[in-house]
Amino acid sequence: MSVYILPIKVAFIMFGVLGFLLVIPWLVYSYRKYGFFSLWASIVAYSFIFYMLSALFLVLLPLPSTRNTCAFQSPNTIYYSLKPFTFIRDIFKETSIIWSQPRSYIQIFNQSAFWQAAFNFLLLLPFGVYLRYFFQEKRYWKRALALGFALSLFYEVTQVTGIYGIYKCPYRLFDVDDLMLNSTGALFGFLMAPVILALFPSKEKLLVKAKKMQKSHLVPPLSQLLAVLIDFIFIKLTFTFTIGLLTSSGFAEMMYITVGFLVLYFVLPLLWGGKTIGTSMMRFKLSNLEGDAPSWQALLKRTVALFLPWLVSMLFNILDHMKLEIESHFYAIHVWVTMGIFTLVSIMWLTLSIHAVFVMLKKGKRTFYFDHVAEIVPRKKEANS
Repeated sequence: MSVYILPIKVAFIMFGVLGFLLVIPWLVYSYRKYGFFSLWASIVAYSFIFYMLSALFLVLLPLPSTRNTCAFQSPNTIYYSLKPFTFIRDIFKETSIIWSQPRSYIQIFNQSAFWQAAFNFLLLLPFGVYLRYFFQEKRYWKRALALGFALSLFYEVTQVTGIYGIYKCPYRLFDVDDLMLNSTGALFGFLMAPVILALFPSKEKLLVKAKKMQKSHLVPPLSQLLAVLIDFIFIKLTFTFTIGLLTSSGFAEMMYITVGFLVLYFVLPLLWGGKTIGTSMMRFKLSNLEGDAPSWQALLKRTVALFLPWLVSMLFNILDHMKLEIESHFYAIHVWVTMGIFTLVSIMWLTLSIHAVFVMLKKGKRTFYFDHVAEIVPRKKEANS
């Protein structure tokens, strides 16, 4: 059992890292495709990623302790088995089954060859279930079989090539029986999937709700926050891969991000009819109460409202990193000012968090503070087309 626990643990760790990195891309994709955040679609997508990682690591792990795997093998080692149904012969080779005594049939479960074959059959069975969810219709069974075979072939080739040359010799066997059992398992999962999927929301319901959301003029609050976050990430990334490569100065970063706020949240929507990089990705734009492009005064108010929380947090960060000797006359003042600003920042972010939750609960019927103070309304671009 420990042979299977290690790959699952590694898959879980990798899934945690990969899942975190994919949160924003997935949310963007979800809103662009469905117009809302679907918990069920997210569960399907993330569980599929975890399953694929687990299946891959179950096939590859544990890895050899050295690249020179040839040193532990005889010169005439054969790295492939091309004779089909060898697993059946292996199961019954040393079995104590007496065909005239049905009670002895249970002995088959004591054979390691049986469990190896069962594992290979079950390995891609969930893959077939996922394919049925994605393809929906039973008539695509040939496509499911082909994809199951292709995935199995990828595993076998990865093994027989020593993970494409990382290891000097293969450390696992290329087995045609594995191809057969993996592919059959994927097909079986595809055919039996309706029994499993009947317990969960159907994809059709998801698509029906998506059509309703696309007709609505309301922009979901989470979509609005994602647009703001995307613009901010763009500012941070451009700094990291330009000026950030030349200096680690906090002041330089502060000045760059300040200019970035002005450009991304003020100049760009002013020139682009109320659109920013983030709002364009989330398929909405900013407008005034009449539905027209917002004025420069409104955009400036919105920019300042977005900029101030970041500025206060940055000033606290700079002040917190200032080091004074305890004998300094300004030490006590520094401590009290730092604690005061920390309290202010904590209250500010707590208030903004409560505000964000409240707006999200209203499902787009209320606007965020930065749009409210500027009298700006997020509108879907389709509404004016």
